[in-house]
Amino acid sequence: MLGKVVSSRLASSATSRAARRAVCARVLGSNFTENARLQQPCFAYDRNARWKSSAALAKEEETSSANDDVAKAFVPSPERKYEFFQNIEMAPEGVAIVRFDGPKKVNSISFALSHEARRLWRDEIANNDEVKAVVFSSGKKDMFIAGADIFDIKAIENKQDLVGFIEDGINFFQEMRAKKVPLVCAIDGPALGGGLEWALWGDYIVCSDSSKTKFGLPEVKLGLLPGFGGTQHLHQRVGLQNAMDMMLTGKDVRPDKAKKMGLVDVVVAPQSVEAVAIKSASDLASGKLKPKRKAKSFVNRLLEDTSIGQKVIWNQIDKMVKKNTDGNYPAPYAIIQAVQHGLANESTKYKNEREQFAKLAATPESEALIGIFDGMTQMKKHSFGKDAAIPVDTVAVMGAGLMGAGIAQVTAEKGMKVLLKDRNDEAIARGESYMRDNWDKKLKRKRMTKFKHNIATSNVVGLTDESSVWKKHFKNADMVIEAVFEDLDLKKKIVADIEASTPEHCIFASNTSAIPIADIAVGAKRPQNIVGMHYFSPVPSMPLLEIIPHEGTSESTTATAFEVGSKQGKTCIVVKDVPGFYVNRCLGPFLVEVSAVVRDGAPLERLDKALKKFGMPVGPITLADEVGLDVSSHVASFLSNADLGDRMSGGDISLMQNMVKKGWLGRKSGQGFYTYDKKKKTINPEVQSYVKEFVQNDLNLDEKEMQDRIICRFVNEAAKCLEDEIIENPVVGDIGLVFGTGFAPFRGGPFRYLDQVGVSSYVDMMDGFADKYGGQFEPCQLLRDYAATNKKFHA
Repeated sequence: MLGKVVSSRLASSATSRAARRAVCARVLGSNFTENARLQQPCFAYDRNARWKSSAALAKEEETSSANDDVAKAFVPSPERKYEFFQNIEMAPEGVAIVRFDGPKKVNSISFALSHEARRLWRDEIANNDEVKAVVFSSGKKDMFIAGADIFDIKAIENKQDLVGFIEDGINFFQEMRAKKVPLVCAIDGPALGGGLEWALWGDYIVCSDSSKTKFGLPEVKLGLLPGFGGTQHLHQRVGLQNAMDMMLTGKDVRPDKAKKMGLVDVVVAPQSVEAVAIKSASDLASGKLKPKRKAKSFVNRLLEDTSIGQKVIWNQIDKMVKKNTDGNYPAPYAIIQAVQHGLANESTKYKNEREQFAKLAATPESEALIGIFDGMTQMKKHSFGKDAAIPVDTVAVMGAGLMGAGIAQVTAEKGMKVLLKDRNDEAIARGESYMRDNWDKKLKRKRMTKFKHNIATSNVVGLTDESSVWKKHFKNADMVIEAVFEDLDLKKKIVADIEASTPEHCIFASNTSAIPIADIAVGAKRPQNIVGMHYFSPVPSMPLLEIIPHEGTSESTTATAFEVGSKQGKTCIVVKDVPGFYVNRCLGPFLVEVSAVVRDGAPLERLDKALKKFGMPVGPITLADEVGLDVSSHVASFLSNADLGDRMSGGDISLMQNMVKKGWLGRKSGQGFYTYDKKKKTINPEVQSYVKEFVQNDLNLDEKEMQDRIICRFVNEAAKCLEDEIIENPVVGDIGLVFGTGFAPFRGGPFRYLDQVGVSSYVDMMDGFADKYGGQFEPCQLLRDYAATNKKFHA
């Protein structure tokens, strides 16, 4: 059904051409699109929690955390002098080994760590003549530094105060450099954000070839820029073009590429990283080793080291950023300015960088993106208790089509055994081929080792209806996930067959996009074990998973579905068992209003551009073509006959129904709203004539009215879902629509967007539309209540 669009990379995905191409394939139904191709809700708050803002909830958690901190306050001892570092170790060669080892699972650069680092340096290294070199390593396995503690930034009310904090950090790094001894980083695991910036202040980087080791400056995804010298140092190591690519996209770089581009000096096995770093530090101190920077090619020297060449680079970058962001994301422009300023003004480069950082931190775009990050953090755990879920070792997947194979893939590569069942060997072969192709691509891109490739492949057992041996295998299944066609009778038959062939504890999860879970559970022997798990297509790359318990689903079943989904790498949101669940339910009125705007004379291409300019990954016309007009029509028809009432009125879904009758199914048939050839899409005269006949009254709508009419139907339905307790709270609502529909990440989701524009003014706008166009624009009661009291969804 609807709801397969997301930006898993947040800002960078929204700016990625590949993401825009892929996003349409992700939009409609899990099982309606059986033949087709962005860090988790499920935290069940108490009933009153849904009326609290995320800030209020965070405050409660902060208070709880503060109480925990009092109980677990760090007390220095000879065995452990520092909270964020292990005790300094001195190697015989005069190499001081500083190991990051904070109290949390990952190392992150916080204000507290920075303060302690300065004390450690001044007390033990700065004036210690025995220290000839320093190695920075980690006391945690597979972990260097995952980045800065973003909640430190969020907690500062006046963002200009960040300038002083960052200046203190820069002064500390310069104090380290003033020691005039080699500084070497031993990196095994992620070195991201502030972690990479720390390494860039050093002289030499040794890293592991582990699949968990990666480098990146992802601040752009939070609407920020690297603030501890990253915009000034990265291009010195990897060149201007590589540096700008890393900073403007926020993408990760793996060890092999990091070595080729000159980011790291040596790549070794994980068990050798620290030893090689110590040896390198000693040799650097003695003069036996000299750092070698990667030489630039002749072409790159012309481009990067001459004023004319740099002008060419900046012109191309400016075009790319304008094209991909539509001016909606200020961070890329600030990154460009910081680098340009630093190249021209050596003495003020760090000052300018931190000032730009503080300005970005105060923008609504950064607030929105950090809000998404905050929401993801809040949603990593459910509240059913640690022992609520049952252990799941074996998962059976019914259906080896696109959805089933995708579910099987993400399950098998996370170490669970998968029983993949379909009608015959041919169907199983197609599913296995899909998984194998995806794993081969990961292997080629070095995102998966050959060993893990082999393990994942061996975790999948293909079974068919043609052989009764499947029943023997299913006796060991802990969970069954069905991904067959949207047919209630078929799903109920599968439930009966599964209950007869699986143990009593086995959970049955339906991947339905539309059918109520309660209907599937009717007549079941173990209805408490039945739950919905609505994946989004393509499963391996889409981060969202809707978990739908019906009224009789046990907490243990819901908790187990959450934990399996989380293990699969999904962001899970628990939603109520209603038609369309949450994501698709919100997109229903959106679709109807698109037809209404077309009926009112909006040109197709202008409509697409208007919604893209608002921040959606693709326009609604392109979206319908990419997912298939037959699928879009089916979805609109289904929800029109559901329980949304007037909220699905005001448009005319025959627009798509008649196109389906003509065989215009979208890109897959070569003809939809657009005509597709190998290189471009156009609107042919026949479609223009058809749309012209559909238009009843050309209102000459401007861009803003097109945006407001369509988006407000979307946002109002999200608020109605909150009002009707379909979702637990605004955080769930924001995460669900950003990850499930690609709702403009820089706006933070529908509820944060309402906070930004003002609920009262938004209600007034909708009332104006209701007077002009009809009751389908009537704001829900929750919006009226918030407008009357000037209340915000996120304080």
